[in-house]
Amino acid sequence: MALARMRRGESGMNYWPGFVDALSTLILSIIFLLSVFVVVQFYLQQEVQGKNTALQRLNAQIAQLTDLLSMEKAGNADLEKQLGAVQASLATAQSERDKYKSSYEAAAANTATAQGKVSELSGQLAGQKEISGQALTQVETLNQQIAALRQQLAALNAALDVSTKKETESQQRITDLGQRLNVALAERVQKLSSYRSDFFGKLREILGNRPDMRIVGDRFVLQSEVFFDTGRADLKPEGRGELDQVANAIIGLEGQIPADIPWVLRVDGHTDVRPIILSPFKSNWDLSAARAISVVRYLIDKGVKPSRLIAAGFGEFQPIDPGATEDAYRRNRRIEFKLTER
Repeated sequence: MALARMRRGESGMNYWPGFVDALSTLILSIIFLLSVFVVVQFYLQQEVQGKNTALQRLNAQIAQLTDLLSMEKAGNADLEKQLGAVQASLATAQSERDKYKSSYEAAAANTATAQGKVSELSGQLAGQKEISGQALTQVETLNQQIAALRQQLAALNAALDVSTKKETESQQRITDLGQRLNVALAERVQKLSSYRSDFFGKLREILGNRPDMRIVGDRFVLQSEVFFDTGRADLKPEGRGELDQVANAIIGLEGQIPADIPWVLRVDGHTDVRPIILSPFKSNWDLSAARAISVVRYLIDKGVKPSRLIAAGFGEFQPIDPGATEDAYRRNRRIEFKLTER
């Protein structure tokens, strides 16, 4: 029996060392792989949230293996079972490692792309900084120009104040001169009005109180029939006689009105509204102007200064009677003398 026990003991010593070596190697390999797995999980723990659960599972399995190592006399079947479970877990871990590795490579690729974009944005930022520097230089230049313009504006404002003061003084002088001029003009108009009244009075005395002669406002009015035939601009003999007296009155007036009054005698020709028939003139306007010119020429021939005469034709456009009767037409056909200023 002792021999049998010794044989069993020898047989046990031959079995266990090999098993222990194999088991130790296996465990070391497992530990190495777990260490690698832990390192990989350490670098990937920011991207994989479910990693902690797997690590806890492996830690629990390692603890179970540690317990198995302390229990060398446990059954081989249980150890193999535990070893199978460890291998299954290891396979699962490797699968997850490959999965995490793919995720890591994808993240690395995204990181490279992001770095490229960062480089591109850095280049753009450098360009913007250069542009900003140029803009700052331009702003500084503009500030200098604005300062210079402000100085010029201050100088212009000072000059404007001086000019405004001078303009105010000039305006006051102009106002004073205008008032004086208005007073002088009023005096001259008043004087001319008095001479006009005297002139019209003399004309009335010379020509007599006749129905075809009247004074309307500041005008001495004579009917055209006194001087011209119908549709003609040639003076009639009796009309020339009347104008001789008008010329004498004008010449006498020249000696009475002071030289500083720029007076003229305006001769206005007027017609009625009826169109011209069988006449050398194209329109009433032509006829009225021709009649006024004939009167002016005759007065000049009688010694009246041409600088004191004006001829004007108004045609039918300034009627004094808007009626459409023969009497209204007759009143509108007229020669007017108006003493006025140039």
